[in-house]
Amino acid sequence: MVKNAAGRLVPEVVNNQKQVPYKGINKYRPKGVKHRPAVRSCMDYPFDGNKCVESIKAALVKAGIKDGMTISTHHHLRNGDIVTNMLFDAVKELGIKNIRWFPSASFSCHQHLIQYLEDGTIHHIEGSMNGPLGKYTSQGKMKGIGILRSHGGRYQAVQDGEVHIDIAVIAAPTADPFGNANGVTGPAACGLIGFALADSEYADRVIVVTDNMVPFPCVPWQIQGNNVDFVVKVDSLGDSSKIVSGTTEVTKSPDRLLIAEYVARFIEESGIMKDGFSFQAGSGGTNLAFVLFLKERMKAKGIKARFVRGGSTKYLVELLEEGLTDYILDGQTFDLEGVRSMRENPSHVNTSPFTSYNFHGKGNFASMIDAAVLGATEVDVNFNANVVSHSDGYLLHGIGGWQNCLYSKCTILAIPSFRDRIPVIIDSVTTLCGPGELVDVIITERGIAINPRRKDLLDALKDSNLPIRDIKDIKREVDEMCGGKPQKPKIDPKKVVAVVKWVDGTVLDSIYKVKE
Repeated sequence: MVKNAAGRLVPEVVNNQKQVPYKGINKYRPKGVKHRPAVRSCMDYPFDGNKCVESIKAALVKAGIKDGMTISTHHHLRNGDIVTNMLFDAVKELGIKNIRWFPSASFSCHQHLIQYLEDGTIHHIEGSMNGPLGKYTSQGKMKGIGILRSHGGRYQAVQDGEVHIDIAVIAAPTADPFGNANGVTGPAACGLIGFALADSEYADRVIVVTDNMVPFPCVPWQIQGNNVDFVVKVDSLGDSSKIVSGTTEVTKSPDRLLIAEYVARFIEESGIMKDGFSFQAGSGGTNLAFVLFLKERMKAKGIKARFVRGGSTKYLVELLEEGLTDYILDGQTFDLEGVRSMRENPSHVNTSPFTSYNFHGKGNFASMIDAAVLGATEVDVNFNANVVSHSDGYLLHGIGGWQNCLYSKCTILAIPSFRDRIPVIIDSVTTLCGPGELVDVIITERGIAINPRRKDLLDALKDSNLPIRDIKDIKREVDEMCGGKPQKPKIDPKKVVAVVKWVDGTVLDSIYKVKE
């Protein structure tokens, strides 16, 4: 273990791979060239364009599956996905062991895979470990060390060759026999499948799985058939209605609605809300609610955004269809109205982590956004933030695009001051996911804390009647109300179960086994 620039102890080797400790914001520069898969020839594929095989199991065999390989999946179907479970059922049937599973995210529906972590079919997960998978990891049961990356960090890891994908399995709501695929049509339509773009371009072998096979050409195509080896038709990819979850529904809590109103007022009164501005709303009930408040303020002043950034929801779609923004630049679709809009509105544009978040690209959208409104499980008095674990130390969330959005011109964390009588503002976060230098504003129902680094925001709001307060004052008030500071989690400091990567691929923090 070595202490990194954030003062956190992190391992120098993870799963037999040497790591670079976090060096600080914008302190690490990549070297080398982009990774690429082996060159293939048209001679190895059917000249009639038909790449269909009879089953996922047959496709894995044709792809040359072996022990210890890396298999990737994507998460656009969210909690409605059944393809990943079918995939690992097939891997198990083939007797394959020690697979590194590299999902863009996991959900509670993937609890099915715990049996394969237990029997050694899956060695470890490099991707979000949500719900039951997170608890399993926190209990120290996974054979390898989990690695948590942001969406952009995942793309960076593939592009830079840090993660070599042997076989990518892409669930596609519509595809043709050649492998062209999209997510906007078909019974399991989920919007876009951009998180699988890196997988399709960099993996050695690519398998597209669909339940809606159409004749060539599948238009629009979000995945190009020229990058696909095999196509499999199944009865169902899953339930697309379950792309909607508790994190994609507007809050009904009075306290959280007050937070959302404060966010909208802050964006207006700080001068961020002006013609041609842009913003991103993260998932979570409070963050979605602020869009409704901001919408009314935009209408009242006749202000139009140039673009809004999604995760798209019906609330962003309303902005587009009511003429309050020129574009939605969408990274993933959070509800069925978003799916419909992407299918029908040319100005609802599907994007990928390459364009949006890849820190080792020649720029990306993240730093161009005027305001990003996000959530967090914890923050501390130095504005550091945590999104992957709770105060009890259990790993229960993924990073998503959260880290990447911290590079917006104004990053706002909209959070309650406590949850279940446990203060959310603490002395030091349990897990460091976002350095305080990049968190500009913390908005709670008990007040708004502006990072002292942002003197421009403090000056802009010096005459506002918004409740601008020192973060330590808010913390003291909440500690007294909740009966004191929360207990620190009971962990085994000698057992690292997962690490958090920063957007540049360096190791930001360690996550430890929780003692039962």
